[in-house]
Amino acid sequence: MSKLVREEIELAKAEVAEKVMKLLKGIAVGLSAGIFVIVGLLFFLHGLAWLAWFALPVGDQTFFWGFFFVAGLLFVLGGIAGYLAARFLKAGAPPVPEMAIDEAGKIKRTLRSFRRRR
Repeated sequence: MSKLVREEIELAKAEVAEKVMKLLKGIAVGLSAGIFVIVGLLFFLHGLAWLAWFALPVGDQTFFWGFFFVAGLLFVLGGIAGYLAARFLKAGAPPVPEMAIDEAGKIKRTLRSFRRRR
């Protein structure tokens, strides 16, 4: 019986370790992609700010209004993204050893039926 319990614990450890490794790989790749996207976004936003200054009717020497316009737009988008991220994180499930729990339930039912037969 104790050997069976030890094996179930090892199964649960292995299952959680596998899920955690997949999460870590995803995080690492996501971070590297995020760095490239942030640098590209920085250049894009800089150009967008200059374009906004060119399009706004504020005069020749007040180029900073284009940057303020883009910053305000980014704050709105950041608020929306933060709200969505909070919803997604609440909906996400922690890594649970589902196979080990299922197997433990089967063993428990089997042992109960064995005890009833005796």
